[in-house]
Amino acid sequence: MKKSEELTFTYSAAFMKNGKKSVSVRFERDGGKDFADGLLPDCIIEKQEGFSEEEIEQLEVYLMENADDILKKAKEMSKITNILK
Repeated sequence: MKKSEELTFTYSAAFMKNGKKSVSVRFERDGGKDFADGLLPDCIIEKQEGFSEEEIEQLEVYLMENADDILKKAKEMSKITNILK
């Protein structure tokens, strides 16, 4: 990835999938033209467009290294969302 390219990372509130708390994640660049959608706690990119295999591997490593923190923040977001309902 070129240093001049901005990469945006977003994630969902926690939800249940296959009996475990999960979080959807999305990496975007070039105004959303390139994207990579992943899932925690599996730390895998499930769908992508515009990223090289090497970049996908780097994104999956990022997810593995930061999974606990992302899951914690997503659970907190879920609590806030439930209060607002």
